Amino acid sequence: MSRLTFFCDLAEATIPLPHFWEHSVGSDHASMALRSDWQEQLKRAHDELGFRHVRFHGLLSDDLGSVVRENKGRLHYSFLNRDRVFDFLLSIGMRPFVELSFMPAALASGSKTVFNYKANITPPKDYNQWTTLIDRLVSHLVEHYGEREVVEWPFEVWNEPNLKAFWVGSQRDYFRLYRHTAETIKKKSASFKVGGPVTAKSEWIEKFVDFCDRNNVPADFISTHYYPNDGFERDEDTEVQLFKSQRGIMREVAQNTCYQARNRPVYYTEWNSSSNPRDSLHDESYAAAFIASTVMEATGLVEGYSFWTFSDIFEETCQSLVPFHGGFGLLTLHGIPKPSYRAFELLHHLGDRLSLVDGLHETVDCNVIQKESGVTVLLTNHTTPGHSIESEQIELRLDNAPEPVAARIQRIDEEHANPKRLWLELGQPESLTKRQLQQLEEASRLVTEKQQLSFHDGSIFLKANLPAHAVAAITIDFKPRARGSVK
Repeated sequence: MSRLTFFCDLAEATIPLPHFWEHSVGSDHASMALRSDWQEQLKRAHDELGFRHVRFHGLLSDDLGSVVRENKGRLHYSFLNRDRVFDFLLSIGMRPFVELSFMPAALASGSKTVFNYKANITPPKDYNQWTTLIDRLVSHLVEHYGEREVVEWPFEVWNEPNLKAFWVGSQRDYFRLYRHTAETIKKKSASFKVGGPVTAKSEWIEKFVDFCDRNNVPADFISTHYYPNDGFERDEDTEVQLFKSQRGIMREVAQNTCYQARNRPVYYTEWNSSSNPRDSLHDESYAAAFIASTVMEATGLVEGYSFWTFSDIFEETCQSLVPFHGGFGLLTLHGIPKPSYRAFELLHHLGDRLSLVDGLHETVDCNVIQKESGVTVLLTNHTTPGHSIESEQIELRLDNAPEPVAARIQRIDEEHANPKRLWLELGQPESLTKRQLQQLEEASRLVTEKQQLSFHDGSIFLKANLPAHAVAAITIDFKPRARGSVK
């Protein structure tokens, strides 16, 4: 264990810290939104973590009930189940991030599908029919919810069209689909926001922007995806993939995307610590440290950072019934918060002004975030698998600080906010009793402990131990400033 020292002058200028990571969160496909347990978990994530939009595949897929069907040579449209989904979101104070996918069978040019719910991934056989569907859908949304509401719903066209698993057409075919969709939406209201190319691995950005600029096609924002193991899929083992990646790759890729976006807002509508839906690290403190580190590194770059996903209620390939199976979700199938969930909880309670901190280390990040009543010191100790990482003794000095009245620390590591550890101790039961659910919920909680510090001549001094792959948030409350006398 080594000692690391960080310094921060609270009197220096700060930069804004908008909670861009709360703009959106990802979910399994749209029909899952009709399940009561999905709804309960999303409401909890909204209430406790602050997520404002939710994004899911398959809004137009037939498993949600045919949005368009053919009968005796005529096309008939129905938006009933889509309304039920949107009505629920609005009822809990959330909105959709509208992913327009996949192809309804009645409009499809082929029969190629993906996922258990048979999502059709072929281009439309008739682009006029596709245009009519988009026109009918947006007109219905305006009539049902009002333009002032729908203007708050970003529209993105398709999902990962650069992967043959999700789009059998060419890049040119996708650009054609995007143009028809975007122009149709904009005809309904110039205020509606539409963007793309919604690619995996942050690909196609420059060519997409060139296409839109050259052809005067509207593109209000750029949306794309990235996972740190992208590009290393030939290695079957996820930890080997992550070992070959690098710490901080998410910021590097986002910087490049922002440059290619040419001043358009950038939304990452999928990201996680890996793209493997059965990655054991998703259930461990590793994911929490990755999340906190990645979010803070993305500050000032992206408009929205939509984590994939809020829940392990997820059946794209096969719904696992094992409570801790390495799923994407922040919450397990049974609704138990993972360390990743608690990382977002810590982030949610941060202030909105970020201070400059002096001090560097290969695995440890120290961020100081100010708000009216005090400051929070957010510490992370993270690197990719296979690279050197140890417990570290952190020392921090905050200069030009008001007098502190209290300090507390909350931790996420092997010993704290780790329900998987208890589940292993219980014998890895696949079927959980009510008692076990209560125990796991309790084991997942953030525990607030008193933090020792000293205060001398306007400076605060504190120490904390930070294990490998850990997050710690130290919050310091300041003595209220005396009010000026009233004459």
